[in-house]
Amino acid sequence: MSEKVLIVDYGAGNLKSAQNATQRAAKELGREVDVVVSGAVADVKDADRVILPGVGAFADCMAGLESVDGMIDALHSRVILDAVPFLGVCVGMQLLASEGREKIYFKGLDWIPGIVKHIEPNDPALKVPHMGWNTLTQTNPHPLIDDIDLGDDGSHAYFVHSYFFEVADPAHLIATVDYGQTLTAIIGRDNLVATQFHPEKSQTLGLKLISNFLNWSI
Repeated sequence: MSEKVLIVDYGAGNLKSAQNATQRAAKELGREVDVVVSGAVADVKDADRVILPGVGAFADCMAGLESVDGMIDALHSRVILDAVPFLGVCVGMQLLASEGREKIYFKGLDWIPGIVKHIEPNDPALKVPHMGWNTLTQTNPHPLIDDIDLGDDGSHAYFVHSYFFEVADPAHLIATVDYGQTLTAIIGRDNLVATQFHPEKSQTLGLKLISNFLNWSI
């Protein structure tokens, strides 16, 4: 029986790219995986793994989730209570925070304590949004980054964001990126992991990270 990986459709995310990348990773692993893009609560309830993408503004994405009747409760039940593996991507990562401070203060899911703040590089030559390819620095070990080349000479991840997740607990910080200041790149706790960058667009690094997510067991 194939495993069901759900990519949550709530009107904000690179859904097709995420689906294609996940299907490719599964194929290269030789795994039977049904990668479903859906905004139906019923699909959340029987998902074996959940991916929450997100692009745009924090408040808009959070409002998008709230607009799908029963979606937040279903995600809480399946991800937090049932503890299925979960991957958040870009704003899908930021929504895990306690609060987003993008123009207005807006409550997040509060699954990983922290706040989402505006990027303020020390170097005035560095523009916001932070957009482009960067290497990552590991801060804590995690199966999501196993066998991925990190550090200054490592593989590159693709970023595009103006805000970053400042975690309350350093133990939840897995990797960072330097952009005139140290920015959060990967966070996680228990069955939750999330990336600020887009693994579906990050070529070698991204494909390996998605493969690691599909292989990850709690």
